[in-house]
Amino acid sequence: MPTHPMLEYLWIVPLLPLLGSAVNGLFGAKWPNKTVNWVALGSTGLSFACALEAVREFFDYFAQNHQPFHKAFFTWIAAGNFRVGFDLQMDQLTVVMVLVVTGVGWLIHIYSTGYMAHEGGYYRFFSYLNLFMFFMLILVLAANYVLLFVGWEGVGLASYLLIGFYFLRKSASDAGKKAFVVNRIGDFGFMLGMFLLFRTFHTLDFNALFQAASNPGWGPEGWGQFGTFTVACLLLFMGACGKSAQLPLYVWLPDAMEGPTPVSALIHAATMVTAGVYVVARSHVLFTHSETALVVVAIVGCATAFFAATIGLVQTDIKKVLAYSTVSQLGYMFLACGVGAFSAGIFHLMTHAFFKALLFSLPVP
Repeated sequence: MPTHPMLEYLWIVPLLPLLGSAVNGLFGAKWPNKTVNWVALGSTGLSFACALEAVREFFDYFAQNHQPFHKAFFTWIAAGNFRVGFDLQMDQLTVVMVLVVTGVGWLIHIYSTGYMAHEGGYYRFFSYLNLFMFFMLILVLAANYVLLFVGWEGVGLASYLLIGFYFLRKSASDAGKKAFVVNRIGDFGFMLGMFLLFRTFHTLDFNALFQAASNPGWGPEGWGQFGTFTVACLLLFMGACGKSAQLPLYVWLPDAMEGPTPVSALIHAATMVTAGVYVVARSHVLFTHSETALVVVAIVGCATAFFAATIGLVQTDIKKVLAYSTVSQLGYMFLACGVGAFSAGIFHLMTHAFFKALLFSLPVP
């Protein structure tokens, strides 16, 4: 019996929502809503329970070893000197994100059972919602940029499916397509950033890459210097701007209100829009090497926070007010990261997950 069984089998945490999505998607059409609820809530609730146990074991592991937990399960891609494994890790940043995704996500699932009770496509909705949680958990547990990118693209797919859930309504299907296309613009930059990092450091594993970047041979790049770190960080931030709705790629998020309200709560609180902030915080070793990249992150975050708040002031639809509020709050998170206060940015991410999920759940019809 392993000393830390849940950490050794960390893949169980994302697997449970995936199984729930598959079961409801394949068989849910013939089941009553109550059975769909048991599958959807059971899978996400068990995932939350497993995440809590994994976090407990991590603190025990960290007290003994003073380093993040890393587990390589199998080699996924091997081509020449390029290797990508299905590697998962847990550190202090992962702890916060996993508990937010599973905890807040599970509560939104519970709320959805009442909100969607009389809607058509009930099983399909919960299949998509579970799929959303699976991809977000892959994103935050990944130990390399390639596996993170799988989750990154997966939440984009799930958001497209959920925003366009009422696909017979043209405004909803258009909103889903808009979110998908705008995010592809940002993702193009993210991919270029990954290519540049691999070309420079010959790895995309977080541990190896950040250790290589911390080598004294790689000095900091000052203001106005566009070296490897600056270009790579700006490209990664381009992807973050798309996913976290920052200027100029914020235009998809207000239209995402076309989906059911629980979707808005999940996208705005626990999953998709927090992914960009997470990537910047995860890549802090790279960003702290580039003064230019940090200043750009801070300026974009500050401008977005003010710009979105002023738009929200004149909205008459409460859901649009909350949408622009989210864009503005994300700007604050990026502003914190841009001035080097990464922990403050993640702390606000966590608090925002709770209060924004509640704001969407309580007053919105």
